[in-house]
Amino acid sequence: MLLAAERGQPVTLFGDDYPTPDGTCIRDYVHVLDLALAHILALEALTGGESRVYNLGSGSGYSVLEVIETARAVTGHPIPVDFGPRRAGDAAVLVADNARIKAELGWQPQYDHLQQIIQTAWNWHSTHPNGYEEMS
Repeated sequence: MLLAAERGQPVTLFGDDYPTPDGTCIRDYVHVLDLALAHILALEALTGGESRVYNLGSGSGYSVLEVIETARAVTGHPIPVDFGPRRAGDAAVLVADNARIKAELGWQPQYDHLQQIIQTAWNWHSTHPNGYEEMS
């Protein structure tokens, strides 16, 4: 989406008739650094070969249209949108229940607002327009 913002390419949103406030799906988003920290905590907690399963996310969600609108505000680009048909099997709302990882490992997302997540991604993209290829 950030590349689309920079290039003015439309982003396709699949479905605008879900039973949500703006008709687009609601999803939970987690910052890559929060995801990495959760993995580190989980690895450190491994004992005796016993594995555990954790859901990661903020515990609440944002609609796909809210993500687009926030990306527009952060990037200053219009980000055109094309609405496509719903995809088969897409649920209206999918958010994580992160209670177990909070209780067992003390994990808490540090970037729990959509604006923070998109802003840090945009900052990285702006300083690395060719992605990781220029870092090698």
